[in-house]
Amino acid sequence: MNTKRKVLLGIYALVFVMSITGIMRSTSSQAEFTIKAAIQASTQDEDYVGLVAFKEYVESKSEGRVKVDIYTSGQFCGSVPECISNLQQGVLEMFPSTAGGTGNFFAPAQVLDLPYVFTSDKQAICVLNGPMLDKIRQSVLERSLKIRLIGIANTGGWRNFATTKKPIHTPEDLKGQKIRTTPAEIQQQLVKQLGANPTPISWAELYTALATGVVEGSKNGIQDIIGAKLQEHLKYIILDGHSYMATLWWFSEPVWQTLPRDIQSIIQEGFKKQQAAANNLVATEEENSYKIFEQAGGTIYRPSVAEKQAFKNAASNMRGWFISEFGSEWLNLLESSVATCDAQQ
Repeated sequence: MNTKRKVLLGIYALVFVMSITGIMRSTSSQAEFTIKAAIQASTQDEDYVGLVAFKEYVESKSEGRVKVDIYTSGQFCGSVPECISNLQQGVLEMFPSTAGGTGNFFAPAQVLDLPYVFTSDKQAICVLNGPMLDKIRQSVLERSLKIRLIGIANTGGWRNFATTKKPIHTPEDLKGQKIRTTPAEIQQQLVKQLGANPTPISWAELYTALATGVVEGSKNGIQDIIGAKLQEHLKYIILDGHSYMATLWWFSEPVWQTLPRDIQSIIQEGFKKQQAAANNLVATEEENSYKIFEQAGGTIYRPSVAEKQAFKNAASNMRGWFISEFGSEWLNLLESSVATCDAQQ
């Protein structure tokens, strides 16, 4: 073998070794596990802020073994059914759904959307971190839905009635109004019992529906209203606070079963960071969002205790409707949890 050939072979060998070394280093630096978390909201939303806190904690605590990828604005999946299906298939790891949205695949969860049950953030947070959370998690697992409830956080404060042309001060003022709801049956039932006409419309279509008069109002939290620029059409809000906007965070059960226990523990602790960050943002930004609404020409009506009671009385049959659909077990647990939390305050 001549000298030139020896030199070339030596160079090729060196390049090969360097390439293999580079690949090994690259592989060793890659995370063992990737968690893909998807939300329908934008980067301005509390769900996103919570996920950032989750990502920072999980990646740091796992020392790089876990990588968290966040997908916003429906980039990964465009609807709740599609996203839940992705979780069940193990294509997606994390996704949140509201209590009403959860009712589409686990109907008893609608108990969290019963109107005028919660009276404060502290009370609601206490209830949602207690036996209710454990029962929903266990029941979903027992039904083999292939998803696991990681925890519950707030996603926008409190739902109130907001309208485009007619101010609402009493339940009678709602009669005949076309109010946008989600497809969740419990939301439609509430609007019906208050005398209005429920109109299920997707969140993506709501802005146009308000602009064109397809609906004359909605039932949303103020931060969602401002985030979607709905204040350009909604001009009146009554702070009736008929429901606390709870969002249930789901994890793919097929994926969960592949994770080591230490990683599972890190994810569970990470959700506590997520929950705190989301809840804190809602608490700090809610007042500012109301100011933005008023600056846009909107009017906010703050009902008296007696006026709030009138709404509660008008919706009193909602409990009877829930029992007729799902029995009394879930309602009894909710009410006992509320009583326990009230006693602790």
